[in-house]
Amino acid sequence: MRNVSPLAKKIGLTVTIIICTRNRPALLARCLEAVAALKPRPDDVLVVDNSEGCPETEQLARKFSARYTIEPIPGLSRARNRGMAETNSDIVAYLDDDATPCQDWIESILNQFRDPQVAVVTGETILPDVDPGKLMNEPLRTVSREDRQWFEMATFGGLGVGNNMALRKAACNGKAVFDLRLGRSAPLGIAEESHAFATLLSRGYRAVHVPNAIVVHPITNGDIVQRAASSVAYWLLLFSEFPGHRLDLLRFLFKRLRRQPLTWPRNPQTPGEIITSGWRVYWRAGLRGVLLYFRSRKLRQK
Repeated sequence: MRNVSPLAKKIGLTVTIIICTRNRPALLARCLEAVAALKPRPDDVLVVDNSEGCPETEQLARKFSARYTIEPIPGLSRARNRGMAETNSDIVAYLDDDATPCQDWIESILNQFRDPQVAVVTGETILPDVDPGKLMNEPLRTVSREDRQWFEMATFGGLGVGNNMALRKAACNGKAVFDLRLGRSAPLGIAEESHAFATLLSRGYRAVHVPNAIVVHPITNGDIVQRAASSVAYWLLLFSEFPGHRLDLLRFLFKRLRRQPLTWPRNPQTPGEIITSGWRVYWRAGLRGVLLYFRSRKLRQK
């Protein structure tokens, strides 16, 4: 752990930035350059190499005075859990290796943790060609169990995404907060951050979305049927894991199938490529998704 940062002294909390990566040293270098330019600096930076180990990745971490650790089993949730386990900071902030934070990102994130009931803080993720100045005057969004639509907001993108988030470590109860069935290189491949957000809010904590905590990140696409199948499996997982919110889940999915607009902020507001793909994709994805869900149950975390 490095010396406590000026911001940590100011608000009484320490922060570690965790960057999970796998065989992408060129992208990682740009991310680390942006992290090195943050004002103020974090207390610690940890690179989690989700491979058997890469000398070039390790050298990059050392070059930027970051710690380096290996999580050899593929899976973004595994890498994020490893990072959480290897830091003693109060706040754990996550970036993807192809994301670049704006200079005041960490300060905007950390300020929200002055409230001890806040366990999740997310920022805005924009494409490289978007002007970040347009977001500077957007209001904060605070979500808790007191909000009628908190469950659908937490689980379907109303709080933000995992390439721009921070968690209060104490709220995670010393457990692996990211489900091994979810996230890149896992069976379902999506939504590990959304599941974690819902878990923390269900314990009575609050989440805050900070529009001016900005990270630049390119868009990534994949096979539409596979993404749709992962979505179906994710819906089944939520149905099983959150029995008290099954009606909320079904109500939300019905509204989306009818292409009704959301009543809470999310980008994009449109139903999305999966919902607009037609019944042929629905049937193929539905069958795949059911099988995927049952195959993934053996990875359920205790």
